[in-house]
Amino acid sequence: MDVGRLIAIANQKGGVGKTTTAINLAVALASPSYDVLLVDLDPQGNATSGLLHVDSLAAIKASHKTIYEALIGSLPLSDVIRKARDHVFVAPSGPDLVGAEIELAGLERREWRLSELLKPVRDDYGLILIDTPPSLGLLTLNALVAADSILVPMQCEYYALEGLSALLKTIDKVRKGLNPKLRIEGVVLTMFDARNRLSHEIAREVEKHLPAEVFQAVIPRNVRLSESPSHGLSALEYDPKSAGADAYRGLAAELAARITGGPARSTMADNDQAEPANRKAWSLRALFARSDERGRKGV
Repeated sequence: MDVGRLIAIANQKGGVGKTTTAINLAVALASPSYDVLLVDLDPQGNATSGLLHVDSLAAIKASHKTIYEALIGSLPLSDVIRKARDHVFVAPSGPDLVGAEIELAGLERREWRLSELLKPVRDDYGLILIDTPPSLGLLTLNALVAADSILVPMQCEYYALEGLSALLKTIDKVRKGLNPKLRIEGVVLTMFDARNRLSHEIAREVEKHLPAEVFQAVIPRNVRLSESPSHGLSALEYDPKSAGADAYRGLAAELAARITGGPARSTMADNDQAEPANRKAWSLRALFARSDERGRKGV
């Protein structure tokens, strides 16, 4: 994959799996030849706490070396970045980030602050992921201006379609006025409940309107995905055999293929993770096929 590729993970709606997606993709795609940096731009700091040990979180808070200090201009980003595990690094969020939008509003070139911060370190990483707040404010705008592309996690519910429409309009405005190279990397369907007819209806609607953008990999509702952040682990580390871990391996492979323009490759090969036998179970085509089959049987 290209060095320094920068992807913003964004959706103005909260609770759709942005942070879960950011954490699991960072861990799944990292390898000895491919370092991944995760920038936690969300004041809630869940990506930071989901990757770092609780002792590290206390040290970060005491050190005042977070993405906030970098954004307001007192620190270079290299002083903020922490190693989370082998080949995975994080630029942590901090409690002061909640007020960053107010402080940034008075600064020159406020929309380009993150882009300028990232320039000196971009070539140090194979991939940079940005976890954004659940809003379309100045922090998210900074992420969209800095990014090469945007990955949109979308919960399979009715109102999510309206939110996606608003986000696409924002992306178009950013592309026209601030970042002409910005493109949509893809839409990933999250919290998919295969037993729920609405999940299938929403998935079909998204695929109909964005056939080239929607990922075939689908992220299911899964207890292990909810439990893993409380242990400072990705689902792939917490329970590698879980449906959630399986689904994120599939998404990582598909994302890698989109970036390189080649076929989907297996992920985490350097960590001797076996390719799960039921990978196809969480592909969009397989889910649709099973749904159609149940429909024919009148189930």
